[in-house]
Amino acid sequence: DLHRRRHSFPTRRSSDLMGWFIFSEIMFFGALFGALFYVRVIALPDLGGPGGAGLWDGFRPDWPAVTGPGDIRPYRPMAAWGLPAVNTLILLSSGLTLTLAHLALLAGRRRRVQWCLGATVLLGALFLGLQAWEYRHAMHEMGLSLASGAYGMTFYLLTGFHGLHVFLGALILSVVWLRLMRGHFDERHHFAFEAAAWYWHFVDVVWLVLFVCVYWL
Repeated sequence: DLHRRRHSFPTRRSSDLMGWFIFSEIMFFGALFGALFYVRVIALPDLGGPGGAGLWDGFRPDWPAVTGPGDIRPYRPMAAWGLPAVNTLILLSSGLTLTLAHLALLAGRRRRVQWCLGATVLLGALFLGLQAWEYRHAMHEMGLSLASGAYGMTFYLLTGFHGLHVFLGALILSVVWLRLMRGHFDERHHFAFEAAAWYWHFVDVVWLVLFVCVYWL
């Protein structure tokens, strides 16, 4: 009983801290999505009223606006059905492999844990590689850059910060995989694995919201 209490107290404390950390991440992305919502639903229709009709020649309160004032060159918005949809499938698959790894760990099947967790890291790396290719395609062939008005800024801001979180999540899972290879976890004591899994599933959910709000709608 004494050993169980000594182990459970730091685990509960770490669980609480991880919960607050994920809550702070929710608030962070909530602010970014709030900025996107404000631009699309409030600011753009307001600028399309009588007071904003003369912002520049050919201005229309459409989203995304493919032209802008000054030297903003025309661009094409990113379509949802293509590489973004493939990346969505990849990230959802990584969530599935991570869940399988967790179930295997609870069942004491260490070899399966290693394979499934390794697959999760590789899928995360593939996601980042395809996102980098998407950025290259958007900048060089679609004319979409950070200077492409509100659409370009919100697109790169949201997808870029999410990509950073995917990178950090894959790095954390890689450390967990190395610890697993050294026998640091068993069926009962594996909070570090669970914390990393919570973070990764959070990143998955954020991407689903991002895919709908940024690429699809």
